[in-house]
Amino acid sequence: MGDGARNGCPGAKGAKVPSRGHEKKIKLKMNYYHKTCPSVDTIVRTITWSKVKNNPTLGAKLLRIHYHDCFVRGCDASLLLDSSPNNTAEKSAPPNRALTGFEVIDEIKSRLEEKCPGIVSCADILTLAARDAVSYQFRRPMWEVFTGRKDGKVSLATEATARLPSASSNFTTLLNLFVDNGLDMTDLVALSGAHTIGVSRCAFVARRLYNFTGKGDADPSLDREYANSLRTICPNPINPSTILEMDPKSSLSFDSHYFEALNQNKGLFVSDAALLTNPRSAQIARTFENSGVFIDNFARSMVNMGAIGVLTNGEGEIRKNCRVVNV
Repeated sequence: MGDGARNGCPGAKGAKVPSRGHEKKIKLKMNYYHKTCPSVDTIVRTITWSKVKNNPTLGAKLLRIHYHDCFVRGCDASLLLDSSPNNTAEKSAPPNRALTGFEVIDEIKSRLEEKCPGIVSCADILTLAARDAVSYQFRRPMWEVFTGRKDGKVSLATEATARLPSASSNFTTLLNLFVDNGLDMTDLVALSGAHTIGVSRCAFVARRLYNFTGKGDADPSLDREYANSLRTICPNPINPSTILEMDPKSSLSFDSHYFEALNQNKGLFVSDAALLTNPRSAQIARTFENSGVFIDNFARSMVNMGAIGVLTNGEGEIRKNCRVVNV
């Protein structure tokens, strides 16, 4: 268990999400499928928790898929579409090529099509599965998921490349992307806390460790001892496939350790360190060292992110297969 669970934080208890960002939920509803597919939550959670039990890294993977989906065309499952001979889809864009976990969504969709054919959207399945995968360590939902999304029919790799921030993004770039999606600075800092789980590769920190200013030096904003430990894991010349944890304490436990490390100048990416370059976001990052405060705000921000650009009745479809649009 992470600190959040030990501290009995409200977020880990599945408390109702407070009012920040409530206006974004208008198109979505609680228990949207209560008449048409009342077992949807149970089916999604049972399959997701079974998968996470066998593969604890899955929480970070599904969370990342959800995030990458929502920031391009909104939360419409456009990222789940495969490329075709006539179209290069989001999934094939450079920022998305390393994503994994799609087979879990496929399995859930297949089961729901057996139980409630043509009812539950891939976009809602992804949103629920991401929540449940992260919540597994607490054995209860960390936040409420509002449902009623429809699936989009357009998926373009060029849009994904343009709309997703990189590990080297500065604060202005990060904040502008969040604001463009109707999110605020607190959402930016809270959702960056997702880096408390998951791993990356040496290729994404090579320049920061060995050639930050073009003179063979490390980023001076990076704690020297931490930089040296990263150099041990990622010696020069870099092996781009070598894996390293994003949270130096643990990549499997969802907790506030990311912010403890960040405030010690041990954020792995330039985009992490960027949060400390703005006085207000730096203050938010300090308050998020408290597990309960962080997880409550993370829950609110996940609800806000899950409402980005949602398609509802008349605007999309319910895909039969999450990888292809209906014929």
